[in-house]
This record gives sequence, structure tokens and C-alpha cells, in this order.
Amino acid sequence: MLKADLHIHTEYSMDCNISLEQLINRCLEIRINCIAVADHGTAEGALKIQTIAPFPVIVAEEILTSQGEIIGMFLKETIPGQLSVEQTISRIKAQGGLVCIPHPFDALRWSALDAKTIEKIVEQIDIIEVFNSRAFLLRGSTQAQIFAQKYGIPGSAGSDAHTLGEIGSAYVEMPEFNGRDDFLQALAKGKVFGHRTNPLVHFNSLAQSIKSRFK
Repeated sequence: MLKADLHIHTEYSMDCNISLEQLINRCLEIRINCIAVADHGTAEGALKIQTIAPFPVIVAEEILTSQGEIIGMFLKETIPGQLSVEQTISRIKAQGGLVCIPHPFDALRWSALDAKTIEKIVEQIDIIEVFNSRAFLLRGSTQAQIFAQKYGIPGSAGSDAHTLGEIGSAYVEMPEFNGRDDFLQALAKGKVFGHRTNPLVHFNSLAQSIKSRFK
């Protein structure tokens, strides 16, 4: 069985300073043996770590559309931001990727897609994140779980880690898989584990983001 943290950031995100080597070592230390690296606005770090990690790495990207964030999974290259939701989904699908909605129904996160938009694109959603460790309120997770069950969409979980200590704070225990389609089937059989991280971790991300802007 895999312990898959399906939403992690690296130093390729402007608000994170986790190196690829640090990420690998931390995962080995806490027995996370599958990850999705979903940096903000780039798939570069995910593509690089996939070639050196001793466990499965899903190449992903957290893409800021004109209406909020979408994660593309199983990507081959970076998708630009600030496109419409429909254009972004089209770009993901064109690469043979999967559309994942991160931190849905999180009323306190400015970058989350609103409920109306999620309902509108439901037929194009492959995965919905039913637990995000950085969510301020559990209400959004509960709503996401109900939504996933209603529409028969596999649910994922991720730490949304921007610091080493956050890695593995949420994960899916799931069967091993071979490729995109097999992943969806394995995920559907998975079980979500996790806990919320201290809200103060957001200040670390903010500080790193400010530091990056002045480099």
C-alpha cells in the first residue's frame, strides 16, 4: 500500500523553500512513499524530482486561473496562469492530465474556486481534494466529501506543505498504481488520513513569498 501526500510544494513555489532533496529525505523519514508535487505556476520542480525520487512522484501544478486555483495532475509541462477555468481545464486535458480541485469550499481562502463554479464544471472534474491540512475550517472538508460522494468523484488528500514539518500531515492510503487511469481506480479505493496544521504556518509562507519578491 502507498501513503500518498497528494499536494506538496517545493522551492519552485515562491512561498516555499523546501529543496527537492529535503523533500525526498523527509518523505523517506516519515514513510510517505508517493507524492504529488503541485507548485504554484510551474511543473518544473515536479518534473525534476520525478527523475530522482526513489518513490512515485506525480507531476502536478497548482494553477491560478482567473477565478481560482485548479491542480493539473499527470502533466508533461507547465500550464500558464490567469487563463479562464475552461481554458485551463482544456490545457490539462490536452496533456492527458487530470483535473483536481484543491481546497474546495474553503470560505477563508481567497484562491479557492467558488461553489457555483465547481458545480458548473463538475462533469470535467476527475478528483476533488476532500482534506487539506491547511484548511482553517473543517466545514469545507465535510462539504467536499459530500460533493465527492454525490457525484462519484474520487477524493484526494494533501498536506499542502510549504514547510518540512507539514509533509505527511494528510495522505491517502491507497493501492499501488501504474499510470493515470490506474491511479484514479486506486484512489477510489483509498482511505484518507490527516489532521489540520497550525494556522501559523501561513505566516511562514507569507514571509517566504515576501522574501522571494525582493530577490
